[in-house]
Amino acid sequence: MAIRPYILAETNWKSLKNASFELAVLPWGATEAHNYHLPYATDVYEGEELAAEAAKHAWEQGGKVIVLPVIPFGVNTGQSDIYLDINLNPSTQFAILSDILTVLNRQGIRKFMIFNSHGGNNFKALVRELGLKFPEMFICVSNWTKVFERATYFKETGDHAEEMETSLLLYLKPDLVLPKKEWGKGNAKSFKIKAFTEGWVWAERKWSQVSEDTGIGNPTFATKEKGEQFFKDVTAKLGEMMLHLCKADISDLYE
Repeated sequence: MAIRPYILAETNWKSLKNASFELAVLPWGATEAHNYHLPYATDVYEGEELAAEAAKHAWEQGGKVIVLPVIPFGVNTGQSDIYLDINLNPSTQFAILSDILTVLNRQGIRKFMIFNSHGGNNFKALVRELGLKFPEMFICVSNWTKVFERATYFKETGDHAEEMETSLLLYLKPDLVLPKKEWGKGNAKSFKIKAFTEGWVWAERKWSQVSEDTGIGNPTFATKEKGEQFFKDVTAKLGEMMLHLCKADISDLYE
């Protein structure tokens, strides 16, 4: 496979010594159980592949974007009793981001996107604080799961190892997906108190009490074809956004 010049892990000093980039993208996943049938690195693979393909779209249209190596651990505080679910506290995430932004800011890359690939990661408060620390930088967060309504592509709802994620992994990493007979049903319990399910009060879910197989949502109707179509549509739209951001004047973003 040819070296992709927009993927930092693949490119080299010969190419980079005189390079100049407008936008740095940091995929951020998690390492956690995904029902019985999907790999622990599901969020990592999704973030890495989606970010790379989106950056390719932007690069081919002249966008100077560089994708940084994916962060493989996310916030998993609600899954502390799920074996080998690896947790990074938000304060640790802040420290990592602060160190990365220090480098980028010093080297003149002033646009930065956190490419979030894990529902437990919530970067808004961190970005607010980082914005004060690095006032010359534009920092944003993308959430690829929200680019399109899932119902446009998938029959079943859910938010973890469900039809959508299973379809993506059947397309991206089929050799890491267990046979269908091994798939859990993804049945999940909801809060008894209605306000939490209505969304205007929030509390973290205790994962082992919510789901027997760690899945949230039925994966039964997942197919490689659905995953491929979703992947192509999402990365095309994200790539367009990256291109716009590369070309944007961060001192003139509002109308």
